[in-house]
Amino acid sequence: MKFVDEATIYVRAGKGGNGALSFWREKFVAKGGPDGGDGGDGGSVFLVADESLNTLIDFRFTKKYIAENGQGGMGRDMTGSKAPDLEIKVPVGTTVIDEDTGETLGDLVAVGERLKVAQGGHKGLGNTRFKSSTNRAPRQTTKGTVGEERNLKLEMKVLADVGLLGLPNAGKSTFIRSVSSAKPKVADYPFTTLVPNLGVVKVKKHQSFVIADIPGIIEGAAEGAGLGIRFLKHLVRNRILLHIVDMAPWDETTPAEAAVIAVNELREFSPTLAEKRDRWLVLNKLDMVPEDEREARCQSVIDALGWEGKTYRISAISGEGTEVLCLDLMTALDEKRELLLEDPDAAAEERAIRDLIDEEGRERIRELRASRRKSAQDDDDDFDDDDYDVDVEYVR
Repeated sequence: MKFVDEATIYVRAGKGGNGALSFWREKFVAKGGPDGGDGGDGGSVFLVADESLNTLIDFRFTKKYIAENGQGGMGRDMTGSKAPDLEIKVPVGTTVIDEDTGETLGDLVAVGERLKVAQGGHKGLGNTRFKSSTNRAPRQTTKGTVGEERNLKLEMKVLADVGLLGLPNAGKSTFIRSVSSAKPKVADYPFTTLVPNLGVVKVKKHQSFVIADIPGIIEGAAEGAGLGIRFLKHLVRNRILLHIVDMAPWDETTPAEAAVIAVNELREFSPTLAEKRDRWLVLNKLDMVPEDEREARCQSVIDALGWEGKTYRISAISGEGTEVLCLDLMTALDEKRELLLEDPDAAAEERAIRDLIDEEGRERIRELRASRRKSAQDDDDDFDDDDYDVDVEYVR
């Protein structure tokens, strides 16, 4: 199957039922009055976050979602039944955007959270509603209003506290296997990670955080090389980024060069993400570096980045240094959660930063997609955006 983290769908709410034009007619009752009932409201459309979903693949096959119309009113003052609301299940972490206006309608970040995306039409009124002392036999009714309709863009972003950034083969998957129960694929060649992987890191009893491993980026990713930059958007919600650098690279690239490449590609995707998100430097695979060379290699990376932030020296495969790193991550995340809960201004600033990163990332991906589409269409008349989804084979 495919890992799909973007989809566009059309939704339409139901129309309200019309009011009835009716008069009471019964044996032995002369000149019965109006008895036309109201119609029923049309069904609204809701998106509901469901923890059992982890991809938007279903929306590639079903793109139209239409709620039922309300029932029309009837005689004997009988009101038409309201149409049921249409609920569409989406993965937790889905952002909903109006495709036509570009407005972000909401984020579904909690299990069971509901978002109304199309309001059902209102009911029409029956002629009973227009009865008065001067209008004993009204023939006025109103029709039900039409429901809202929208073209929606759905963007799924994995929910994690910590995100891993780095080039292929930097040891990100090995790190997440070392500190959590997640078992992403690990091999001695690059690009073994094709989709984001999540792991829960348990630091102490009742203390844990979620860490996300995304496919590695390579030089030129901003122009579409490798898997491109499309997966970088999954780092938007992360509160801390771990920039993992391979200190014993498999190719001729030096650790310093690899570190600079990753930061440059991150900045190409979103300058705000590169500058505003907490980012810690993690120097990995030091067990594979001769002791007399370790300090010089580490310092070369720090100097190349002009780095003044937190730095950790680890070996993910042996676990050396990972415990201290995880404890510090837990402490920093707890402090940030408390700050956001206690300080409304800090919470508002965090939301503003996330929105800005979202917009920068979307714009960059739009530019990349438009460029790839134009290039592909010049060479292939059968081009389809689906060609750039990631195929995933699940082996049981």
